[in-house]
Amino acid sequence: MASETASAASVLTLAPPLEQLRHLAAELRLLLPGVRVGEARETTEEFNREVFWRRLNEAAVKVSWEATALTTVFSRLPLPSPQETQRISEQVCAAVKAIIAVYYSLPKEQGITLRKLVRSATLDIVDGMAQLVEVLLITPPQSPENSNLISYNNVWVACQQVPQIPKDNKAAALLMLTKSVDFVKDAHEEMEQAVEECDPYCGLLNDSEEDNHSNEDVLGFPSNRDLYWSEEDQELIIPCLALVRSSKACLKKIRILVAENGKKDQVAQLDDIVDISDEISPSVDDLALSIYPPMCHLTVRINSAKLVSVLRKALEITKASHVTPQPEDSWIPLLINAVDHCMNRIKELTQSEIL
Repeated sequence: MASETASAASVLTLAPPLEQLRHLAAELRLLLPGVRVGEARETTEEFNREVFWRRLNEAAVKVSWEATALTTVFSRLPLPSPQETQRISEQVCAAVKAIIAVYYSLPKEQGITLRKLVRSATLDIVDGMAQLVEVLLITPPQSPENSNLISYNNVWVACQQVPQIPKDNKAAALLMLTKSVDFVKDAHEEMEQAVEECDPYCGLLNDSEEDNHSNEDVLGFPSNRDLYWSEEDQELIIPCLALVRSSKACLKKIRILVAENGKKDQVAQLDDIVDISDEISPSVDDLALSIYPPMCHLTVRINSAKLVSVLRKALEITKASHVTPQPEDSWIPLLINAVDHCMNRIKELTQSEIL
């Protein structure tokens, strides 16, 4: 009799379903900072790669299943009872915490690059589940918007991506290097397109006065002197473009070396190569942004020097690593010379800026 009374009292103290959802969303959000900075759990057990990936995939499937169950019961009327809501919320939270625990079981010795990819995937899942709960809170049951939740919510997309994560640090390094190559390639193409579209002489070749008048506000027309390049600017752009081309070539060559000579057990060296290579794309972006008119030559010089510093360091780290079996016979010295040549030319053209 006493136990029945206690059970009834606990039911009465349960919060309403939507209030429980609000608490669940907040609890999931609180998990994110720990995942971002969390370290691998210390253990005496030997790491088993096959077991780890099986557990991670199973945990992702479980999260996806719980997300579907949660969406199903909160997308229709009547809403679940407080007791049912509590049960579902506990299962959702347990599934999310389980995949976080699997991530924590991946040792640093397997590679920092690999851990970053698994961490990113885990964060996407936790954040996606929190987003789903928040959407359910503000979307009325049986609303037309609910029909799209399962198809488009981030949590299902994130769970489906887990099997695609590289399974070792070399594969992870190649993925990151490929992304860096693509970023720099895009930046180079945008720079070339900008040069073509911002031709300061566009409009001058038009014999039609009417055409010239209609182009007065077009980017590149000489009347907009702050929106097109001077002859000095155009001369400076040439070595800048060459420097970005060298950056792209540098990343491509590094990726080839890692693919051909990279060893899975040399995780620290692969991590070092990826870390410095990751700095190339942001440095290219800074240089690319600084060449747009009106151009500040001193800023271009500074950003070029920063990029050259990163490129030289990337080449030196790659040359000293196991992926370059014969450093002296490699292409690395040639690329260093090309980079230095570009920088020397940029210095010549911007010398007046520092006098």
